[in-house]
Amino acid sequence: MSATVRATPDADACSRTDAALTRAFTILGKRWNALVLGGLRSGPAGFRELSRAIGGVSDSVLADRLAELTQHQLVYRRVDEGPPVSVSYELTERGRALMPALDQISAWAVEHLPMETPAG
Repeated sequence: MSATVRATPDADACSRTDAALTRAFTILGKRWNALVLGGLRSGPAGFRELSRAIGGVSDSVLADRLAELTQHQLVYRRVDEGPPVSVSYELTERGRALMPALDQISAWAVEHLPMETPAG
């Protein structure tokens, strides 16, 4: 009987990868953040427009998520003095750079996570 020898991954490489994923999913893993970013992929949007596009998110949570994404420089908050005053949100360069990764996650979900059908 021969023993199978498995190659073990470089611990330092795993550690660096885990640290990077941890940083990324600290932001992206928070409920609604990826949907907010995806909602801005086609261009600037106002608060109400984002709220309707996402659906199911409360105003206070959406405001918190937008503030957090702005703090992480993924979203830019633009205030037009008006009158009337209007606020819109758009992806920064850093936020736009994330779109290919979100597209890949979406494609993976389509292929590997079947849509739930309502219980009937």
